[in-house]
Amino acid sequence: MSSLTINPAGPLIGTISVPGDKSITHRAIMLSALANGETTITGYCPGEDCLNTVRAFRAMGIRIDATPTNLRVYGKGQWGLTEPDGPIDCGNSGTGIRLLAGLLAGQDFFTVLTGDESIRRRPMGRVVKPVRAMGAAITGRKGGEFAPLAVTGSRLQGITYASPVASAQVKSALLLAALYAEGLTRITEPRLSRDHTERMFKFFGIPFRQEGSIIELEGRPSVGWNSQGELAIPGDLSSAAFFLVGASIVPDSDVTIVNLGINPTRTGVLDVLSEMGARVRILNTREQAGEPVADLRVCASRLHGVRIGGDRIPQTIDEFPILCIAAAMAEGETVITGAEELRVKESDRIATMAAELRKMGVSIAETSDGLIIQGTAGRALHGASCASYGDHRVAMSLAIAGLVADGPVHIENTDCMETSFPDFNAKRLELLTRSGRGL
Repeated sequence: MSSLTINPAGPLIGTISVPGDKSITHRAIMLSALANGETTITGYCPGEDCLNTVRAFRAMGIRIDATPTNLRVYGKGQWGLTEPDGPIDCGNSGTGIRLLAGLLAGQDFFTVLTGDESIRRRPMGRVVKPVRAMGAAITGRKGGEFAPLAVTGSRLQGITYASPVASAQVKSALLLAALYAEGLTRITEPRLSRDHTERMFKFFGIPFRQEGSIIELEGRPSVGWNSQGELAIPGDLSSAAFFLVGASIVPDSDVTIVNLGINPTRTGVLDVLSEMGARVRILNTREQAGEPVADLRVCASRLHGVRIGGDRIPQTIDEFPILCIAAAMAEGETVITGAEELRVKESDRIATMAAELRKMGVSIAETSDGLIIQGTAGRALHGASCASYGDHRVAMSLAIAGLVADGPVHIENTDCMETSFPDFNAKRLELLTRSGRGL
């Protein structure tokens, strides 16, 4: 188990890229495998989460050739998957296991889906229950509430489902199951969640209807869908968020991050940082495989506290840990509410961030659905020995906090960063090396 010690340093200076978007990479692999023909996925996320999805489809008979920058997927069509020889290990990926549960429910074979200790603690019932309502045969621990999940492919029927939560994973699992169901599936969300699956469906020409947060899809398309040749993945805004906040809070910083996805269902972090007073400029906007893309330039600034309510949580769900670091360095109070979903991520991110920031001298109160953070108005945090709880986003957020501490910040269990951002530390050192200051 590795660890990382961060020494106070800065400023951050330079231009970098970040790994391809993790959420989009998962979906690109899945729909390319089910397309007719070969697809080259460029700029994919090489983190362990996505590599586990690659391994899953190889286990189901799909040839995927991988280089450090590209995946070549040899699609076999909508009905081309075959039964794997053993359980499919999704590792730490909630997206992988939940989307696969929906996708595999309509196949004509048996599959077992499992993952690491964290995945086996995370709730699966929110996906299992509505997919069962379509006729799926899924069993698991505690009645299917927890993995491992045993999926026996069944003949599915379309349903009308009103999701109690705005969850892209729930919505996407149902949309993938709906492709194999007879009749119409109608999904309603309380608020629009991330729409990467819908955009990917459009890219491949899969027909559906959408009005606001309501989606309708007729199952079993007669001819399936064809490869589009090349599918370019934009950079992951959630990965970029660490350096957006880092450049905002480390004095004299000036960082440009190129080729980032700026999907409006993902840009809550930009809205919050802008409201806090961050200096972020959006440059060179364009479109890539149905997703809006741009370059972002961020310079150091004085931040102030804000209120982040439940209406913003779906758009900032992955950026919560690093936004806590921004709030800790801001002037005034930041209040986060409606974020109870964060208690069932890779870690209980509410409890985790409260515990670790207290070690660094931040006054922070934990509530049932969020946090109240008293900012230090730019004063240095305290050096401390911190735990990542095996949560990649917590580990990287604490590393950014270490840049503005008054002494070393030691973080245990940083292997988890491989989940989404394998070269995070190299990018951090690259920006610091260019600044000509200590590491």
